[in-house]
Amino acid sequence: MHVITFRQDILPSDLGAILNIVQSSGFFSAEEVELACELATDRLEHGPQSSYQFLFAQENAKVLGYTCYGRIPATAASYDLYWIAVAGACRGQGLGRKLLQRTEQAVREGGGRRIYAETSSRAQYQPTQRFYESCGYKAEAFLEDFYAPGDSKIIYAKRL
Repeated sequence: MHVITFRQDILPSDLGAILNIVQSSGFFSAEEVELACELATDRLEHGPQSSYQFLFAQENAKVLGYTCYGRIPATAASYDLYWIAVAGACRGQGLGRKLLQRTEQAVREGGGRRIYAETSSRAQYQPTQRFYESCGYKAEAFLEDFYAPGDSKIIYAKRL
């Protein structure tokens, strides 16, 4: 039986796990992979002063997935979900949903009332779009050609 545990503290060893998980998806550009690692480095360097918070799902000491989220500056109670990613071998087994539910719980406990997630409109991201919708998120904005011609941004939101 697999026992998945969750933790919010970030460890230096998590940088390698984040890199591997994000790269393994095949969805993200080199710049996006670098950004995922930069957010984790910011949290490691600045601790609680960083605006980036993390939640890790692990089995024993192996990180299987994570979220990165944070309060949106100058808002009363809105949060961004910057990243949600699960290791390839664990995809399609409900771990992403559990991570998202626990992230939403942490946001609520931090006083958050809304959470926003964005994704690409490209066909490759249709499973991501369906995932957010199945978790109760609604598409609230569509920014045409945001990332590149033919690659628009969809902003999802959920009231907590």
